[in-house]
Amino acid sequence: MSTPSVAPPPSPAPKKLAGLPTPARYWAAMALLIAISITVLDAGIANIALPTITQELGILPSSSVWIVNAYTIAIISTLLPFSAISERIGITRMFRIGIAVFMAGAVLCWIAQSLETLIVARVIQGLGSSSVMCLFGGLVRNIYPPHKLATGISLNAMIVGLMAVLSPSIGAFIIAIAPWRWIFVFTIPFCLLALYAARFLPLIPTIKAPFDYISALLNMLVFGLFIWGLDEAGNMPWAASLALLCSAVCAILLVRRSAPQQAPLVPVDLFRIPVFRYAVMVSALTFAASTTAMLVLPFYFQRSLELSLTTVGILFSTWPIGSIVIAPLAARLSARFPASLLAGTGALIMAIGILGLLFLPVPAPLTLISFYMFLTGMGFGFFQTPNNKAMLLSTPHHRSSATGGVQATTRLFGQGVGAGIVALCFTFSESQGPIYALVIAAGIIIIAVVINLLRFIKKLDTAVI
Repeated sequence: MSTPSVAPPPSPAPKKLAGLPTPARYWAAMALLIAISITVLDAGIANIALPTITQELGILPSSSVWIVNAYTIAIISTLLPFSAISERIGITRMFRIGIAVFMAGAVLCWIAQSLETLIVARVIQGLGSSSVMCLFGGLVRNIYPPHKLATGISLNAMIVGLMAVLSPSIGAFIIAIAPWRWIFVFTIPFCLLALYAARFLPLIPTIKAPFDYISALLNMLVFGLFIWGLDEAGNMPWAASLALLCSAVCAILLVRRSAPQQAPLVPVDLFRIPVFRYAVMVSALTFAASTTAMLVLPFYFQRSLELSLTTVGILFSTWPIGSIVIAPLAARLSARFPASLLAGTGALIMAIGILGLLFLPVPAPLTLISFYMFLTGMGFGFFQTPNNKAMLLSTPHHRSSATGGVQATTRLFGQGVGAGIVALCFTFSESQGPIYALVIAAGIIIIAVVINLLRFIKKLDTAVI
């Protein structure tokens, strides 16, 4: 008797790889990098134009600061609500809306004839920036396959550093050859290119949960009142204290409302993940320390070390150069070592750089100052890639938008705290304020080193290598 033939078992379906195939990945990455470039440029380029805008519009210098503050507050107040909206309407649609709103704000800045109109236009630009900024983390996670994720993160970090270096020069060049209004509209052609490339962005499943308007309002109050209170603590201490108190009360109400929800607007569910929680914590500390140092060092260099403005500008270029140089190495090492080890090493290098700047001799050799600035920037860049990778990979895939929103909010929150620290230090003592601020920055980054050491000992992030 012949043996009956047995049909071979069906071959398993090929496992779908995360990330986009080429060439769609290149187009999607280009859309993401353009969005990063224009938002970073727009955040920094307006600063250089403030004296010119103040003179032409006939406003007080203290009032002109709100051209920058309005943009920042609009972003940080809406990042988490916009990330929740993107989970419901889709990343591609949210990206297109954000770019379109950003361009509309740029046009309004172009035609503004008063400070009030310009502030409104900057708020609109901030809303557009927030709409795309909240997507960065989710986009990089879904554009690149897991084995290229660190490369994508380091590329984003390099673009941020490069744009941070170029924004003052670009702004100064535009103002030298054209009216100041051109600093707001020269990005429009790049926005149009980003809109075209957006058709290649990854498709991420949306969620059907209703949008929580009350949580969105509480979130705006928490961050808006907090940043405003920090900024005005030295000018209006009682009003600022009241704003900070109201911010704390709103934060408590927001957490209590969000805790029992399935996919809350403020993703408290993600903070139950230890890897994510630690990564967010050290990210906020690092950005607070770096912002404190970056804001106070010009005063320290010019007043304490008696350096010229031109020399200070050259010295400051070494910080982002250090970040750019080290980013590719950090990407490669993040595939072999835990984020806590690499991020802790970066934070430690950064602490050495800040302490070196704090204890500079007077007069100090420019080569020594450049070395410590480069070292601080290198530590910051070495920290970012592995820590962001741990943050993005530690959460469920369907919560990518929320993860990206928290990542961006953490960065801006740290920057806002750093700015507030500098303002408070100058309130206590105008002459010794830079020294106080640098001491606090060093203390903050040392705390980040200790936290990274703790998460390395507990081996909390080895699973996301």
